[in-house]
Amino acid sequence: MSEAGLSSTFKVGLVQMRSGLDPAVNLDAAAKLIAEAKAAGADYVLTPEMTNVMEIRRERLFAAIVAEEADPSLAAFRELARKHAIHLHVGSLAIKLAGERAANRSFLIDRAGEIVARYDKIHMFDVDLANGESYRESRNFRPGELAVAADLPWGRLGLTICYDLRFPALYRALAEAGSSMLAIPSAFTRQTGEAHWHVLLRARAIENGSFVFAAAQGGRHENGRDTYGHSLVVDPWGNILGEGGVEPGVVLAPVDLAAVAAARGRVPSLQHGRRFEVVEPMAEPIGFVAAPAPLGEPR
Repeated sequence: MSEAGLSSTFKVGLVQMRSGLDPAVNLDAAAKLIAEAKAAGADYVLTPEMTNVMEIRRERLFAAIVAEEADPSLAAFRELARKHAIHLHVGSLAIKLAGERAANRSFLIDRAGEIVARYDKIHMFDVDLANGESYRESRNFRPGELAVAADLPWGRLGLTICYDLRFPALYRALAEAGSSMLAIPSAFTRQTGEAHWHVLLRARAIENGSFVFAAAQGGRHENGRDTYGHSLVVDPWGNILGEGGVEPGVVLAPVDLAAVAAARGRVPSLQHGRRFEVVEPMAEPIGFVAAPAPLGEPR
């Protein structure tokens, strides 16, 4: 919900990265791009999934990460938000939990450096791709259980992460809870990104009449993984307002939340949604029964 007296317009900055194995190096890269976004006038800055480290091998991942209260990257991001007086949304950090598990956790930080929302990725990327790539995110990470929305000065933001994108019910629930913006920081694989990235992001924007902000990882990482990049800002009508390439950088776009009301007014699907039940398929098909023909007509 917009705060009284504040404009519905602002500038979004998406930080596209190529995170490696060293959190300190990744922090330095992110800090420079955040400063670049601020210098270009960004009011809200989003970094990608796994901003602090890109690693799937368990021993190397857990050697690099720490608990939230001890995480130097998170402390530094809070200070950057204060320094630049921006709303800084850290797309996600790998955070160590008890029991040798980790959280893929997003942090929304306000201009005073306070954490105003946390979101743990709900859907784990456990897939086997056609080119032999295989991922089992659930081996290292504990899935979240709560959908999260938070209020920015201009409107309500729904927090999600990467593979969540393929589960539209989550976005509908966030939109029905008042979200006019949807954040989808990601590290999409190159293969799935080439096939599905643009169409899925535009679909989430269109079907919910919401802005979509998707900061992404891009390029060949130290661990050998290729991510798709192409950070996107999409408006509620499905138009792409800003797009990155594969290289690290900043994508900027103006946002006017009046477009949300306009899109939802033209196609009010959020109002038209109805609850329903799925009927179990019957064991045997129902036989076809023809209605009798009127008298005088051929049967």
